[in-house]
Amino acid sequence: MAMLPDSVQMLRDIEAEVRYTRFLIGRDALSPQVMAAMAAVPRHHFVPQDERDYAYVNGPLPIGWGQTISQPYIVALMTDLLGCGPGDRVLEIGTGSGYQAAVLSRLVDRVFSLEIVPQLAAAAAERLVRLGYANVTVRQGDGHAGWPEEAPFDGILVTAAAPAIPPALVAQLRGGARLVIPVGQPYGHQELVTLDKADDGTLSLTKVLDVAFVPLTGGLSSGRRDGEGR
Repeated sequence: MAMLPDSVQMLRDIEAEVRYTRFLIGRDALSPQVMAAMAAVPRHHFVPQDERDYAYVNGPLPIGWGQTISQPYIVALMTDLLGCGPGDRVLEIGTGSGYQAAVLSRLVDRVFSLEIVPQLAAAAAERLVRLGYANVTVRQGDGHAGWPEEAPFDGILVTAAAPAIPPALVAQLRGGARLVIPVGQPYGHQELVTLDKADDGTLSLTKVLDVAFVPLTGGLSSGRRDGEGR
């Protein structure tokens, strides 16, 4: 698919922010495949009509029910950190508008995406089907539990902050795969981290940079979950 004209400045903004944060994120540029996916997905279809003038601005936008679509830089960075590619099966926690799932869908074989807010889950599922993202499956549910019947996954990406990484997600991660998740207190200090699971089950955690996501709810907590990361 050709690059969308409106995405040109968005890609330049992502590249500029990558350069600015390169010492934190450990890379001078994101992969060409990730940048091509960002260029190809029509972001304006994943934001409300009254926000479409700002769809390609490098910042988060509201999508209803107290949730947001993340800034393009965060979407691109988390996708790049996940490191998944052709043939892989990925679990996303926090579908939101479906934008992050759409980006992932251009890089991997299958995307399974969970959303706790019923209205968002239904709207995202319809939108992704309508736009032709046939390799994405959306289900309404609590992300803490993951999607055990489709596990193990070649990568897991979480778009809301948890005080600790949910054990079910670690269990559903294939050996040799990676989980990307913001970890921290609700509306307090949070860090984007990667968790690598070796073939023998050994875990290795790497802190990437400070972030601000709304909390992952469900599980033992009450209220809504989900956040700035889709």
